[in-house]
Amino acid sequence: MSTTTRKTLILAALLALAPCTASWAQSVVIAQNAQPAPEATPAANAVTTKFDKAINKDENWYFSWGYSRQQYAPSDIRVSQPELGNDFTIRKAKGSDFPSSVGDTISSLFNLDFTNPQENIRIGKFLNPEKTFAVELNIDHSKYNVDYGQTVAVDGTINNAAAPSTLAITPQNFNYALHNGLNHIMINAVWLHRLRGPEQKPGDLQLISRVGAGILLPHADNVIFGNANEVGPKNENVCCFKKNDWWQINGWTAGVEVGLRYRVYKSMYVELTNKIAYGVLRGVPVYKGTADQELWMNEQVLSAGFLF
Repeated sequence: MSTTTRKTLILAALLALAPCTASWAQSVVIAQNAQPAPEATPAANAVTTKFDKAINKDENWYFSWGYSRQQYAPSDIRVSQPELGNDFTIRKAKGSDFPSSVGDTISSLFNLDFTNPQENIRIGKFLNPEKTFAVELNIDHSKYNVDYGQTVAVDGTINNAAAPSTLAITPQNFNYALHNGLNHIMINAVWLHRLRGPEQKPGDLQLISRVGAGILLPHADNVIFGNANEVGPKNENVCCFKKNDWWQINGWTAGVEVGLRYRVYKSMYVELTNKIAYGVLRGVPVYKGTADQELWMNEQVLSAGFLF
């Protein structure tokens, strides 16, 4: 066979195989592309999860700040001062909150004194996907003082003698106040029920109810028969168990609260509620002694909050 003939046959064979070669190469590429991607590392998965949470906020948490007014039922206050020979109880003393008017509260806010009025804090977390049940931390910085100008019944002993049948409440005779405050610190269970409007959107109106219990953490400020209690400055011995601590755990509280929550814009809402609480105070510091008291409180709370 001549050289020319062999070249001609080799060329013809290459031309015949060319389509097959191209088809095989394409198949290899497709096969490579069809192979499953390698699994992401745990670190990559963690980054992805954080990114998804950042761009798809569940709004499972909420926070609110508000202000309130309180009304108190008349209550008995027992004072024990063994060194002074005093162990007496004033009966059905009337008390009120402080500042004493809505105008005082508004004035405090205009003066940027945001903690002078009775402020209220709620921090909660929803526990179901429908966001109808939550658990929250509740702080009510309420305030209480016995009203001046009233005359109350008294029994027991004063100066180791039988107490008079009545006592006039004056700044020197009996100035009994929990002004910094009568602090209710509670854990609440919270339920929400949609009344009208688009669900979980601006215009959503919900019925909200709470039930909870916790501790009373008051700061006592009082004068009994001219003697003021001594608890030291506010920036020393701040809390919570020493006799000269500024705030002391002096009892427990429980309450129920019902009202309305309205979504005003995206994740912002306003809330108006009414709360009834019962508190038992034990060992409230007075001069050379302690005081005990049981209180019924009715409270109206107006607050604003946001979901995050």
